[in-house]
Amino acid sequence: MGIRLGDEAPNFTADTTEGTIDFHEWKAGSWAVLFSHPADFTPVCTTELGRTAELNAEFAKRNTKTIAVSVDPLESHKGWAGDIKDVGGTDLNFPIIADESRNVAHLYDMIHPGEGDTSTVRSVFIIDPNNKVRLTLTYPKSVGRNFDEILRVIDALQLTDSAPVSTPADWTPGERVIVSPAMSTEDAKVRFGEVDEVKPYLRWTAQPKG
Repeated sequence: MGIRLGDEAPNFTADTTEGTIDFHEWKAGSWAVLFSHPADFTPVCTTELGRTAELNAEFAKRNTKTIAVSVDPLESHKGWAGDIKDVGGTDLNFPIIADESRNVAHLYDMIHPGEGDTSTVRSVFIIDPNNKVRLTLTYPKSVGRNFDEILRVIDALQLTDSAPVSTPADWTPGERVIVSPAMSTEDAKVRFGEVDEVKPYLRWTAQPKG
């Protein structure tokens, strides 16, 4: 059975480009984005890891660490790092797991036989500081991920953890949000100030300040 939202993210020990890590210890107190790529020295993956390196400061602002995984060996990852810098313009600044044993891939159900081989598909797991899985995404091998969307989801998760609100379709940070149905309109006005009631179950308010 695959991993579901709210499950504890499986822990593992693995060799990476930054040394051997215990996953839960490595991310202790932080959010994490764990994402897999099918193979080193492939075009889509090179652009994805380059983009992740470029966004390192944005992830850090959100108390989020990034870590990639593939079934290729450690030496291959290290050799690939130069290409990632050439394409993305930034040094590799996050670890890549060498998962030759496919231990991590199997723990996180990253290998889909229907895709034709034993490499990992483009899986994404957003994991909170309590090691709970908060989002899962799976892309086909031919489609690169949207890392702006991954950042947007982290923003939405952190916001909705901190206040009784939800984010509407296509929300981006700074836009208005939806008051939780569990809160009365009167209480919402006390908590948030101005509340726009469109339906009894749909009340808008400005995004709460952090």
